[in-house]
Amino acid sequence: MTNSAKSILQIFVVAILIIPAFLTSSVMAAEETEADYKVTTPPKCENNKGEKVSYIAVDRARKGQSPRLAAGMANRDKEGKPVIYRSNFSAAPPEFQKFIDRHECAHHQTGDVDRPHPPRNGPEHLMNESISDCIAILRLRDEEGYDKKGFDKVAAAMRNDMQKMGFPEISMKSRVSNIKNCFEKYGPADEFIAGILERRGLLDR
Repeated sequence: MTNSAKSILQIFVVAILIIPAFLTSSVMAAEETEADYKVTTPPKCENNKGEKVSYIAVDRARKGQSPRLAAGMANRDKEGKPVIYRSNFSAAPPEFQKFIDRHECAHHQTGDVDRPHPPRNGPEHLMNESISDCIAILRLRDEEGYDKKGFDKVAAAMRNDMQKMGFPEISMKSRVSNIKNCFEKYGPADEFIAGILERRGLLDR
């Protein structure tokens, strides 16, 4: 096991303990303004088996829902093909749209989609979410050239949206702290993903 893989568990222990039980497997962003944002072009995504992941828009109006939510969900479709469902992306700022896409792609890249789903809101589930957050911010840094200014935009959107959804301050600080640590201290996203796959026994499968 690489040093990177060994340190992964240490990084997320604190975050897992204080993330509240209502954190779900999809990343959501709330936006109360009526103005829509331009929907960004999704990034390339392949799962850990080398299969191309497709993006599918599933925007739908929800009765009585205010504010609108932008959400992503990684899964396989009825034919067994890996997909990411994008819902109401125009409700989120572009920086957070890009983060959501890469977070959901990370669930494919690390094999989460094809593994038995751990109990929702349990330690393993929350660790999977933290790992996907880390991969998402690393890819934005590596692929989009995000510097501190770019990171701050993602963090601000994340904090703003979590606050609108009722998350407590301790959870917002924990999640932002997690991605900040990843952004500043970790190497390339590909190396990080390889460490996760090695720890899970999925490398080169």
